[in-house]
Amino acid sequence: MSNIEPLPYTYGMYTMCLVQDGDRVLLVNRPSEKGFPGYIGPGGKIDFPESPTDGAIREVLEETGLTVTKLVYKGMAEHVEPQTNYRYMVFNYVATAYEGTLLHNPPEGELLWVPISEALNLPMQPWFKERFPLFFEEGTFEIHAVWDGESKQTLEKTIKKL
Repeated sequence: MSNIEPLPYTYGMYTMCLVQDGDRVLLVNRPSEKGFPGYIGPGGKIDFPESPTDGAIREVLEETGLTVTKLVYKGMAEHVEPQTNYRYMVFNYVATAYEGTLLHNPPEGELLWVPISEALNLPMQPWFKERFPLFFEEGTFEIHAVWDGESKQTLEKTIKKL
């Protein structure tokens, strides 16, 4: 029997909320210095003790200037890293109503309304490109990936449409 204590489990909880206006969606064009460069949905870390939905609403407001309503939960995307016992969870939403005006100098990058049918032609992270269509399909989704932090690659991944 080993005397080595197992690592404690740690969690990171994040949100992503796509704002939909008819056949358009609002995306952020993130510059390289912000990480995750390219077009992406608004989102970020959930502040304790707020709920995932409240975190999504706050993040959209901070990044775009819009107050979103009529949120629909679309699913979970997560990766787990067995070497460190870390679980990174993203709660994904679509908001179909909003109030306010877009920020003139948004903190995360340029804001752009894009036709949903053309969005995948824009430069974006592979993981966001893979997830993007799932926001607009019926039902919810679950993406579960096992990540190797040392080699910086996905060891296995499942995508379930629920």
